[in-house]
Amino acid sequence: MEPLHRIDQRLTDLEVKACFTEDLVEALNRLVTQQQDQIDRLARELGRLRQQGAAAEPDGFRSLREELPPHY
Repeated sequence: MEPLHRIDQRLTDLEVKACFTEDLVEALNRLVTQQQDQIDRLARELGRLRQQGAAAEPDGFRSLREELPPHY
């Protein structure tokens, strides 16, 4: 059987590891939440850009000649 102080030390070590693990999980959760917020913002912006593009070109076809600068 292990001496009592060894068991206490192992228990203390486990408690410390549990605290560090909880801190890590909380930090990762905050990071995932921030990333999801950023993804949501980018998705909304992409949707707005697509709407702007669709409104600018209702027929969806553009001639390359229309893209040439006027000096050609």
